[in-house]
Amino acid sequence: MTRSYLPGILAMAAVVVASNILVQFLFGQWLTWGAFTYPIAFLVTDVTNRVYGTGPARRVVLAGFVVGVICSLIGTQIMGEFGPLVTLRIAIASGLAFLTAQLLDVSIFAALRNGAWWRAPLASTLIGASVDTALFFSIAFSGALVWLEPGNDVSWAGDMLPILGTGPVAPLWVSLAVADWGVKVALALLALVPFRLIVARLTRAKAAAH
Repeated sequence: MTRSYLPGILAMAAVVVASNILVQFLFGQWLTWGAFTYPIAFLVTDVTNRVYGTGPARRVVLAGFVVGVICSLIGTQIMGEFGPLVTLRIAIASGLAFLTAQLLDVSIFAALRNGAWWRAPLASTLIGASVDTALFFSIAFSGALVWLEPGNDVSWAGDMLPILGTGPVAPLWVSLAVADWGVKVALALLALVPFRLIVARLTRAKAAAH
């Protein structure tokens, strides 16, 4: 049975690895290139959930989590200009946000799977992505959680600036979170098209195999 959704596991692993690499490269002032690849993880989870069920979807998520942990461990050993590419706070934030958001996505999708075809993937992705963004940026950069890694100076993230350069004043990390969340929302809407097409193709292939 595992062989049937092995492509989902491989796709999730590829998304996690690519995102961990691309997050090192800036895109504009508020984003990194990783912001555009990471949301694909929700598409992989939802397709697996629709075609194979919640059990396989959770296993795909756990595989992605393990790959993410490995990437974080490797990142802690690579020194950048300001220290390790992955700090303890980043590792905790990344792992906790991914696992919580993806498993929440699986549960919400399962609860809505009998509704209109678009409702489950859209709702589960929007809610999961929102939780993912909130957890990651608050754990990684909020001054209130500096005790997680006192030796890691992330005071730059607390600089008070207008949100996205135009909104009310807030810590810099809030702007980063808002920009990241906006990309996730946009991609959640765009992903409905490939979701529909991929599910149809896999469903036909699954039926033909039986």
